[in-house]
Amino acid sequence: MKNIMKTLGLVAVLFLSFAFNTIEDDKKEIKVESSKVIWKGYKVTGSHQGTINLKSGVLNFEDDKLVGGEFVIDMTSINTTDLEGNWKDKLDGHLKSDDFFGVATYPEATLVFTNVEASGKNAYKVVGDLTIKGKTNPVEFTISIYGSKATANLKIDRSKYDVRYGSSSFFDNLQDKVIYDEFDLITDLEF
Repeated sequence: MKNIMKTLGLVAVLFLSFAFNTIEDDKKEIKVESSKVIWKGYKVTGSHQGTINLKSGVLNFEDDKLVGGEFVIDMTSINTTDLEGNWKDKLDGHLKSDDFFGVATYPEATLVFTNVEASGKNAYKVVGDLTIKGKTNPVEFTISIYGSKATANLKIDRSKYDVRYGSSSFFDNLQDKVIYDEFDLITDLEF
């Protein structure tokens, strides 16, 4: 009887160990230092672009298929890359101000995948909840996975997050001072 109990105990320990390792293996932490998020904003008279850092991120897999994900974006890291000197400093400060993203009050944004469906060999259609400035709205995009890398392009409507400055959705007679509501996020992730 003692041998049967020892064997059952060993089997239980091995099973639980395997089960926990399998669950852990399915959660891929994003390497935030080597991943990149580029933003692009557009206005009547041109555009601007820059980078923004991820604070953390995970992609969840089951049987090598993407099933979920969650990201935290460091809004205080907004950085303009197409300007230099005083103009860069002014735009960075303005984007961080309450006119745009109010990073003193809202230092983080989040994206949580709510539905993932395979749409090709390495591609997935994702629906997620994006929270910016405390407001959450659904976003849809395609993410492509290649080995330990993932890429996605998101088009975000800033008016849904109460980012009003220069928006013709909120103000009339802006003419050539209009800043379009939609901006792009281009992601290149490593895990």
